[in-house]
Amino acid sequence: MKIEIVFVEESKTANTIETEGESIKPAIVVPETETTNLEDIFARFLMMEVGDGAASADTIRNYLSQTKQYLEWCRDNLLSPTEAEPEDIKLYRQHLVQSGYANSTIATKLNIVRIFYKATQAHGLITSNPAAKVKAPKDRKDPAARITFMEAEELKFLLDYLQSQLNNAKTNKQRLVLMRDRALIGIMSLEGCRTVEMHQLKVADIVRQGIKTGLQVSAKRSSRIVPLTENLAAQLDEYLQLRRKVLRRKIKPTDFVFVSLSNNNKGGQLSRRSIREICDRALTATNLKHTPGRTLTAHSLRHTAGTLALRTGSDLRQVQDLLGHADPRTTSIYAHVSDRWEHNPGADIEKKLNQ
Repeated sequence: MKIEIVFVEESKTANTIETEGESIKPAIVVPETETTNLEDIFARFLMMEVGDGAASADTIRNYLSQTKQYLEWCRDNLLSPTEAEPEDIKLYRQHLVQSGYANSTIATKLNIVRIFYKATQAHGLITSNPAAKVKAPKDRKDPAARITFMEAEELKFLLDYLQSQLNNAKTNKQRLVLMRDRALIGIMSLEGCRTVEMHQLKVADIVRQGIKTGLQVSAKRSSRIVPLTENLAAQLDEYLQLRRKVLRRKIKPTDFVFVSLSNNNKGGQLSRRSIREICDRALTATNLKHTPGRTLTAHSLRHTAGTLALRTGSDLRQVQDLLGHADPRTTSIYAHVSDRWEHNPGADIEKKLNQ
């Protein structure tokens, strides 16, 4: 992703720059005294510093995209990024609020701006970070309110539906599509894997420990082993065996586990959008997608795994490891969700009143 940064002599105007006989309008005008390309500085900084030097390509692309948005705002407001002050960052925050972004999204955008200025400060282009003390609006919403999940009987209904569809498949191609979808949704809803983890999963990431099978998944700067149930492991193996037969291709360790089966990208990496669409189709077909007061998404499968794991007796630490949460407080949200619906104090009061 190219962030358009233009360096000009201070004597040039901000309206046009001549380049090989053509006049172009600069995106951002930075004085010649700042002769280092800010984009290159930030990209190098991200690769070296974010995630202890192990930031994913997706993370770097996202950071650069968010920074481009800020730099475009600077351009529109005739502000040189290296001359910004805290008040300017507050104006940018106000712009984000007025644009309708959620507080959590604003927090992410401001954090990336803060990191951008940390990079320019480390390179000696500025003396202080103007975004250092500018905070996002406080999100007063209950974090548990964002958790949407299926009840155990709903999850069983979904998985049974996928199995019944597979049982009724007429051709190996139909069976392959349904085997892929069954394994994908099963892993996401029972083991809590993220969409991006399924998108990035390669055959080499399938690990064996004796007779047990697991997946080494990576996302959000962390890697973990997700043990599969015996049934899920069998479904995954069954899918890969049929894939080899139908596509007539030897499966290599570097191949992606979940691949597209459409004619225009057969055998190619299954996109995150396609994974979400697979989940949405199954949820819609079972009338679980939209119910009064609740809408389920692909990420709801992960929420389902976390919530039901705690309900069925797994302790907080086990669920934290399963979901790959760095902070146990994130996992504890699932405990609050489960407790809220399972143990209603009002029901205890009502029971006491009726004695």
